[in-house]
Amino acid sequence: MLNGKKIVVVLPAYKAALTLERTYAEIPFDIVDDVVLVDDNSPDNTTEVARQLGIRHIIKHEVNKGYGGNQKSCYKKALEIGADIVIMLHPDYQYTPKLIHAMTSVIAYDVYPVTFGSRILGKGALKGGMPMYKYFFNRCLTLFENIMLGQKLSEYHTGYRAFSADVIRSINFTYNSDDFVFDNEMISQIFMNGYEIGEVTCPTKYFEEASSINFSRSMKYGRGVLRVSIIHRLHKWGLVKSKLYSKPE
Repeated sequence: MLNGKKIVVVLPAYKAALTLERTYAEIPFDIVDDVVLVDDNSPDNTTEVARQLGIRHIIKHEVNKGYGGNQKSCYKKALEIGADIVIMLHPDYQYTPKLIHAMTSVIAYDVYPVTFGSRILGKGALKGGMPMYKYFFNRCLTLFENIMLGQKLSEYHTGYRAFSADVIRSINFTYNSDDFVFDNEMISQIFMNGYEIGEVTCPTKYFEEASSINFSRSMKYGRGVLRVSIIHRLHKWGLVKSKLYSKPE
């Protein structure tokens, strides 16, 4: 716990057998109270590795539900076991768990209700091996999103995020896509509800075992990001009413 807050790390896993142990070993259990792993029907032995590591809360999807579908299961379970702060950490060791102290402190001491680990601050993306085309589209999409959402985030596409449980409860994340654009829909919902997001400089690693979407999936994701940004602006202007911003049941 940190400042009396129960901290739960959620690991949305797919084919993470080769990297899970390294990721888990760096989680700071001096403040982290629990870990939830959701295996999205991996073809490898991710679930078995998780059991060997002693992870208490393991969910295995019988069918692959996608990146967004995986996160839905993660957040539902974290709230079920009483989390006050939820950290979404990829188990592919692309992001270091050593930043959990910094990211959760921001929330635990009421500085921001949400914290992102940014690969763009401090040049961590290119230094860590992000492909140039991904960096270029990251910057273009982030500029567009900042204009449409009226914000100034350094990036919207990091997979390293920490949330106050109150924020998660306040948004209808179960309505969101089961694909990668889930992340951007969640950001839109957070800002629409009036919350602010803090950022922490985060190094990143790109290597063979680290999960990454290919060019065609990146283009589909980019189109989804543009759609969410436009819907956000139109909803804000009162020109459309999107279910994305409906209250959770």
